[in-house]
Amino acid sequence: MARKGSLSTSTLQRARAWTVPGPRTIAREVLPNGSVVLAYENFSSPSVVLSGLLWAGAVDEPPNQAGLAAFTAEMLTRGTAHRTFHEIYEAIESVGASLDIGAGYHTTGFGLKALAEDLPALLEILADVLRNPTFPEEEVEKVRGEILTDLQEREHDTRRMAGLRFRETLFRGHPYGRSVDGYPETIRAITREDLVAFHRTFYSPERMIIAIVGAIRAEEGIELVRRTLGDWEARRPEPDPLPPAPRPDRWIYVHTPIAGKTQTDLVMGTVGLARKDPDYYAAMLANCILGVFGMMGRLGDHVRDRDGLAYYVYSRLDAGLAPGPWSVIAGVAPEHLPRAVEGIRTEIRRLQERRVPAKELEDNQSFLIGSLPLRLETNEGIAGVLVDMELFELGLDYLERYPEIISSLTAADVQAVVRKYLDPDRMVLSTAGPEPELHSE
Repeated sequence: MARKGSLSTSTLQRARAWTVPGPRTIAREVLPNGSVVLAYENFSSPSVVLSGLLWAGAVDEPPNQAGLAAFTAEMLTRGTAHRTFHEIYEAIESVGASLDIGAGYHTTGFGLKALAEDLPALLEILADVLRNPTFPEEEVEKVRGEILTDLQEREHDTRRMAGLRFRETLFRGHPYGRSVDGYPETIRAITREDLVAFHRTFYSPERMIIAIVGAIRAEEGIELVRRTLGDWEARRPEPDPLPPAPRPDRWIYVHTPIAGKTQTDLVMGTVGLARKDPDYYAAMLANCILGVFGMMGRLGDHVRDRDGLAYYVYSRLDAGLAPGPWSVIAGVAPEHLPRAVEGIRTEIRRLQERRVPAKELEDNQSFLIGSLPLRLETNEGIAGVLVDMELFELGLDYLERYPEIISSLTAADVQAVVRKYLDPDRMVLSTAGPEPELHSE
């Protein structure tokens, strides 16, 4: 019988003793243009980290322009109405700061790290590149060349190609099935006018999230954002609803041959769940047991260590705004592929058929609870968590509640969520590398 709240008293007492960001220490303000600003003071070092996102991503691009959102994000720092690429670069480098921008499926994220004294000037630059990029033709061609080089390298990377074909197969006909980075033919066809139009249409402060963490007073950080981005009034169109992404109804196998390789990489899995799904925490714990804890959970113990069938193996739960993949990733010798796949399926079945022993359950719960402070050791980690808390509407008290959420999970919860989402006979298996000795069932 599953034990409710079986985590040791000492572990929970230590968890409750954490000083974590919460409602009393996180400042939150919604600006008139719809932007949400979160600020957390940390004067242990003189630096400040800003992390944020706005709602422009790969789901907004047409299929024949795959990679458009990522291409646009790459171009933002290549010149604005007020600064050239070299002026932007010099201003950032001269003070030892960093500015990163990149697109995902739903959002374009940005991150800024600097000394507190340099933040006002760098926020001006960030606001300028988000609002006023000019997409110089010469820079468009330079960035296009960089993207095409990366895509050419991808074609010879067994791990990346296994992951690419896995998504394309699992999410066939769905935006999640397209590469965020695009494809050579789509990148070659994107014009400067396409980049300008994408930016003009989708870049907006509406529901933009910005978190500022570090050696700056919360009210001062919020005021800096208000001053640089508060008068931005652009609006984006309502997003189209995502189509459903059904789980596979059978075993599906795809292989990408890559000449000259001695290792086969595999990605195997199904459609999981969204971050807001009530089953998320049980799924996170199940995933930890399966392929995260220690040296990659039960999969590491069985497939890699005991049977020697994999160079590496782990499981991954991608739970975002919509259900993403729940998958196992591994690298194996080609001759070991059939046995490695069967070993993975065996461990999934074992989680379905037998409840996790109390000691193993408690160890994994302690790991999940104990690993959270490590994420909060840096300003970058805190800022990332604050953005997630706002994005997924977790509440400002989420970090305070987290230990109790994890400790309340039971072995029955783990078994139920694995039975609900992971069927080892109804999955996509994607491999890349030498010709395999594995065939469709």
